[in-house]
Amino acid sequence: MGKIIMMLLLLSSLYVCSQNNLPKNVTAVLEKAGKNRGELEKVIQQYNKNTADSLKLKASYFLISNMDIHSSVDYYWTDGTGKRIPYNEMDYPDFVTAVKAFEAIKSKYENIKPVPYVYKDIDTIKADFLIRNIENAFAVWKQPQSKNISFTDFCNYILPYRVGSEPLQDWRAVYHEKFGWIEDSLKTQNTEQALHYFAKDMRTWFVNTWDQEQRKEPLPHLGPIQLLNRKKGNCDDIGNLMTYTLRSQGYCASLESVPYWATSTGTHFFNSTFSSEGKLIPFDVSTANIKIDNFSREPSKVIRITYAKQPDVLANIIDREQIPPGFMRNKNYMDVTANYWQTGSLETPLFTIPSQPSIAYVCVFNGMKWKPTWWGKINKGKVKFDNLCKGAVFLPAYFVDGKIQAAAYPIASGYQHQLTLKPDLANTRNVTIEEQDKYLKFRLDKKYTLYYWNNNWISMGEKTAVEGSSFLVFEKVPKNALLLLIPEYSQGKERPFIITDNQERIWF
Repeated sequence: MGKIIMMLLLLSSLYVCSQNNLPKNVTAVLEKAGKNRGELEKVIQQYNKNTADSLKLKASYFLISNMDIHSSVDYYWTDGTGKRIPYNEMDYPDFVTAVKAFEAIKSKYENIKPVPYVYKDIDTIKADFLIRNIENAFAVWKQPQSKNISFTDFCNYILPYRVGSEPLQDWRAVYHEKFGWIEDSLKTQNTEQALHYFAKDMRTWFVNTWDQEQRKEPLPHLGPIQLLNRKKGNCDDIGNLMTYTLRSQGYCASLESVPYWATSTGTHFFNSTFSSEGKLIPFDVSTANIKIDNFSREPSKVIRITYAKQPDVLANIIDREQIPPGFMRNKNYMDVTANYWQTGSLETPLFTIPSQPSIAYVCVFNGMKWKPTWWGKINKGKVKFDNLCKGAVFLPAYFVDGKIQAAAYPIASGYQHQLTLKPDLANTRNVTIEEQDKYLKFRLDKKYTLYYWNNNWISMGEKTAVEGSSFLVFEKVPKNALLLLIPEYSQGKERPFIITDNQERIWF
């Protein structure tokens, strides 16, 4: 009995010793894991037994040390009394069967509704899930297409078990089997050719719903198995699908995002990978060319979504509630705009406000609103925004009481020059706005209102298009102003512009 007690004490002391040798960032996450800590420790113990598993141990450290910032957004159904309904689409062999089952449930329960909820990775992930993920990722790292990938790139672009905030699902083995045909198809081919094969295959079974339908359920991202079952999704779903697909076959993959187009409406998601020589290959399987050589319009920013925490993000500097909703509240992204577009810096003095914050934001005009897309530290009443795309107009702003408010005049950032658009109220002129192919065609008897920006959009009155006329004239318009022409039939896609002294119109 005494020997058994001594042995238990020895094992306990060895375990405590090994815990003390853990990296600090791993220990910090374990302390947050609460009741689920034991599951994460099982993974570490699994790879701490054998020195041959030293890289797998480091991989487990990588996943666990970055796990505390990740969570899943999912939902369940309740009836009219708030009671949870026993239904989960993942319990069915395919989506068609799941839909039929749901239709039957709707006829059985009254006033059913979806209830969204969030669950954290550190609270729910099981050891077996994480170990399978690591084992399967290491197995494909041995493939020819992966042989030149460094351990760092492996951890960042192959190893992660998730992409965003999708529901956690055990996807690697399923994807590896479904897309394993690529290995035989590409014995003598390169990564770019692989992308064409993947794109061709995807178009035979997956429907891009970007301009066809909107998901009504409170589910921002489909899980990896849901993507295979539903066989449809929008551009970020396609980006996630390709990330899972490439990673399952040993190719590096990341999801890239344009939070807002700077000279158009909307957002965009696409992917990137690397050639065998380590060259970045951006691609979009929903387009004809697959590989992205150039964007057709200016991106406000291009953001690479990572699994790992990044050191220079804004959420490490100030509380997330002081940050506008969106990607800047996260800790796992990289600014890669310079890889895709000409960039430059903007520096400007700021309007003084009571209790001036330490951070200012820079916005682009998108969807008829100024959308915050980057940030800068305020220093002595000025701010500098780095790495912004050229060819767009930007509005410096504060985020106060949950709202964006102008912090300076708009700045047009050209490819050679920058222009601060402070309207000259003392010097006005008549402005002639002519029709322009692909941009502006006047409709008979329709009203058009011209606005200029001076901390908000100020109307210069409206004009009506008459028969036989291809232009409108607005009187007493301030010089050096940012302008916006909105028709009565607007669909929210109008773009701001300036008119130079020689009457040239430049759209942004």
